[in-house]
Amino acid sequence: MTAPSPTPARASGAADDRVVPRRRIAAWALWDWGGASFNAVVTTFVFTVYLTGNAVNHPFGDEAFVSAQLGWTLGVAGLIVALLAPVTGQRTDTSGRRKLWLGVNTYIVVAIIAGLFFVQAAPEYLWLGLLLLAAGSVFFQFAEVNYNAMLSSVSTKRTIGKVSGFGWSMGYFGGIVLLLIVYFGFIHPDVGLFGVTSENGLSVRVSMLIAAIWFGIFALPVLLSVPELEPHGSAARPKVSFFGSYARLGRDLAGLWRTNRHTVYFLIASAVFRDGLTGVFTFGGVLAAGTFGFSASEVIVFAIAANVTAGVSTVVVGRLDDRVGPKPVIVVALVGLVICGSAVFLLHDAGKSAFWVFGLLLCLFVGPAQSASRSFLGRVIPAGREGEIFGLYATTGKAATFLAPAAFALFVTLGGAQYWGVLGIVLVLLVGLIVLLPVSAKQKQLSG
Repeated sequence: MTAPSPTPARASGAADDRVVPRRRIAAWALWDWGGASFNAVVTTFVFTVYLTGNAVNHPFGDEAFVSAQLGWTLGVAGLIVALLAPVTGQRTDTSGRRKLWLGVNTYIVVAIIAGLFFVQAAPEYLWLGLLLLAAGSVFFQFAEVNYNAMLSSVSTKRTIGKVSGFGWSMGYFGGIVLLLIVYFGFIHPDVGLFGVTSENGLSVRVSMLIAAIWFGIFALPVLLSVPELEPHGSAARPKVSFFGSYARLGRDLAGLWRTNRHTVYFLIASAVFRDGLTGVFTFGGVLAAGTFGFSASEVIVFAIAANVTAGVSTVVVGRLDDRVGPKPVIVVALVGLVICGSAVFLLHDAGKSAFWVFGLLLCLFVGPAQSASRSFLGRVIPAGREGEIFGLYATTGKAATFLAPAAFALFVTLGGAQYWGVLGIVLVLLVGLIVLLPVSAKQKQLSG
């Protein structure tokens, strides 16, 4: 499937009357296309499924044990992001080196993905796989802080929902293409390209090398084509030490609480529901294989269908976001996710058909909720504080922070079976919805 052409946008801030070239929007969105290597191949449908196993094969140990360890490990990674992301974002605002740190963090992730090649299919390699996965999650989140902060460089207040949705959809469509490559090239055939077989997990391990190359290539356009913004406004404040940045962050949060309280409420709500959104994709492939009996090949086929569903819905709803506002989009999506997630839990014995139906319905709602959440915040951030505010946003973040993984692991531990983890994710989504409801849909611009 071909992603839709990006619509020209106008630059935000003082240059709001200047049309942003299509090629700049496309270059920015290609980072999301490349990031599918981590989101779709590593953390969702290939590598985590490789770790946790399927109905007949568990090379790293007992399914429930490995699933719980995966949840706890990603939870710790999320806690590290929560502690560091706001300050690292603030410091890149101040230094004016947003693209530099986007590049540094991105290529650390590329190296980590390539390192997954060394995780052989044996219990003694479990913790190497988990630690590399956790480290990749941390640095991917750091990179995404800078990437999200660049949204204001390629959109206006009138087009931010459309551009944000286009970026998210590129991630899903990139996932489709990459999953097709690794599925037909290495995982599905008995003997894949270059003579690769499934022995000792080689087909999955080589897929990790392909994923690393993919991200490394498609991360380049944004670094080459989207200009760096010079520090100005609040970002022109004097530099402080790393620990001094926490004191500054505390003062800024206090000021935000006094003057823009509903934005704080939104950050708290998104701290919860975006963890749940992340959990849907992070553990979707694991549940498909372990609970519903999908083979590794069937998981990839489902993943392709899931990315098509999420990508199309995100493009369509991105336009609606600019018309009706992001909050109604998020609320409807969360209600749908709670209903469909509950159905997955209740129908855990109903076989593959039940997961095909309700799993794809979950994907229908995830993309629009993620995109609208980013555009909600992007509409109120003043120029020069993008990194700091999106750093706070990342604290509660997109790629596997601590709430959903911990809830998944806790419910698996209490219930004694993998499918109980679905209730943990549903609970996180429900709490996030409840906290979001009182948030004002009309937000005023944050003070610079």
